[in-house]
Amino acid sequence: MTNHLNVTTHSFTDCRAQATALAERVAERLRRGLAERGHALLAVSGGSTPKDFFARLSQEKLDWTRVQVTLVDERWMAETDERSNARLVKSLLLQHAAAAAQFIPLYTGDASPETGLAAANARIDALPLPFDAVVLGMGDDGHTASFFPGGDHLAEALDLDGTARVLPMHAPGAGEPRITLSLPTLLQTRALYLLVAGEKKRDLLADARLGLGEAQHYPVRAVLTQQRVPVAVYWCP
Repeated sequence: MTNHLNVTTHSFTDCRAQATALAERVAERLRRGLAERGHALLAVSGGSTPKDFFARLSQEKLDWTRVQVTLVDERWMAETDERSNARLVKSLLLQHAAAAAQFIPLYTGDASPETGLAAANARIDALPLPFDAVVLGMGDDGHTASFFPGGDHLAEALDLDGTARVLPMHAPGAGEPRITLSLPTLLQTRALYLLVAGEKKRDLLADARLGLGEAQHYPVRAVLTQQRVPVAVYWCP
């Protein structure tokens, strides 16, 4: 384990060990929320990296009936689409014991993220924030959540003084239109995790944290350099 100010890195020899360790830590956070407040709240990311983590977390024993799960961000598409984050979460995380959890999607069925924004905002406003845990990922372009380089609402999404809870996002590297929780919303959490795999992403994270070269412009740097919530990086080869 290495510690750099607000960022602590937990490194594992294989990704199964990484998934198990993170699942146990997140489950511990959820149990603490249940014990202290009678409910727990979790926000997770999509993509390929968290699949093992989802499968492992789904089998943790806790009172999932009092747990709410939502997404950090979503592609603007129905759950029937293979690229839907909601579909991924339902197929891998909301299984076994975790099938009893309540899922709050960001996609509303409206024609665009802009037309569905008010409804998505209302869903997040209704949650008993803060989150007990937020699990982020990172792309090869340094994006996290839907904070994409060149995104049309990127500056607003990363503004620590901003008041928007949810924002639409269109960007060259995003593919589909997206909807995302803002950085201030994500930082309303008792624990913040960044799940990454591969040497390329490990090096990218190091450069982003230090602001070296092109990495000084990577959106993930805003997460790594903020001082509101410690960031725990979980890395495997």
